[in-house]
Amino acid sequence: MQPLTKGKATICVVNYKTPDLIRLCLRSIRKFTHYPYEVIVVDNDSQDESLEYLRKVKWIKLEARTFGDEKVLGSDAEGSGLNIGLEQCNSEFYVVMHSDTIVKKDGWLTELIKHFDAGENVTCVGSGKIESKPLFLRITKKLTDFQSLKRKLFYNPKLHEQYRYHNRTICCLYRTEVLRRENLSFLMGKERSLTAGQGLYLEMLKRGLKTVELPTSVMGRYVVHLNHATMVLNQDEFTLRRKTVKKYKHAVDEVMFSDIFQSILNDESLDQ
Repeated sequence: MQPLTKGKATICVVNYKTPDLIRLCLRSIRKFTHYPYEVIVVDNDSQDESLEYLRKVKWIKLEARTFGDEKVLGSDAEGSGLNIGLEQCNSEFYVVMHSDTIVKKDGWLTELIKHFDAGENVTCVGSGKIESKPLFLRITKKLTDFQSLKRKLFYNPKLHEQYRYHNRTICCLYRTEVLRRENLSFLMGKERSLTAGQGLYLEMLKRGLKTVELPTSVMGRYVVHLNHATMVLNQDEFTLRRKTVKKYKHAVDEVMFSDIFQSILNDESLDQ
């Protein structure tokens, strides 16, 4: 294993059939990132135009996976893809992002990495689910979240773990050396039905590793996340509620067709 380069970050994005989004994700990274970085994209056997696009982008490292008849989807595919990126990471910091995460602030990575200055033992910097809703709607949702109230009233250890807060892989930063030293994996908790990165975060807490939990309003200054994009764009392969599809389409109307993101999407020079 080669030594890690100080003052550098490796950004890993896992892709599965999100042609326009992976293009926008990568171009936004290219446009707004000034901290020394490299990008690894792990494609999970897309076999579509998104893979064709990725093969043309010269400034990324592409790992194109093929699964054959045994298709791997969801958190298993994401977690194993992020582990591949971690194996190849030679940087001080390892940053994971979804293909439907879009950078929107200049110097975003420099500002997020500053949170590691809280101490050498800070292992992880991230946030929970990024909400694009106005504050009053988020508060209303929390006050009327009867499912959460039901879980509190009728405590179930398994459900408590699954719904417990964790720094999400939407956009999350890790200290590479600690991940390797502690032999941590993005598939931890898989046997307990935890999502990619969720079991890893809970294991960090269990081992006493220091994590920084940013308010979602803070993370939302730097990135936009189009929730469930991969599933909505591939509805024949995933089971989705109508409400989820409706929310995604509304987010796309707000984000994808905004002037700033349309200008990035149409700027082919960012692929060079």
